[in-house]
Amino acid sequence: MPSNHKNKTLATLLALVGGVVGAHRFYLGGARDRWGWLHLASVAVAAMVAVLAPAQNPFFKVLPLLVSGIAACIEALVIGLLADDKWDAAHNAGSGRQSRSSWPLAVLLVATLMGGAVLVIATIARLFDLLYTGGAYG
Repeated sequence: MPSNHKNKTLATLLALVGGVVGAHRFYLGGARDRWGWLHLASVAVAAMVAVLAPAQNPFFKVLPLLVSGIAACIEALVIGLLADDKWDAAHNAGSGRQSRSSWPLAVLLVATLMGGAVLVIATIARLFDLLYTGGAYG
């Protein structure tokens, strides 16, 4: 019996748009994916930080979500840059179809690289600002 064919472009899009909550992991691995649950746990951790430390800087309240988002951007790049034959061997072994990546995947990869770079640089800059100057620059 053929299994469902997993689309590499859709998996990359899910990692870019819904990666913070692990949408791409659940698409690829289902509800048993432990990494997907770890992404989803970042929402609970951020909520706990907000409840337990309400006077803390808002950056620290969203830091678990930022870390999850950075990891999702890296995963999106790994998914999107994987060769089609290796993708099919890993995710579509029993589907009976072959993947063919095209230009929308390239656009997603460029957007992921741009967004991920901005996210990493902004997170590092704000973290260093708060840790070393006490938030003197904002």
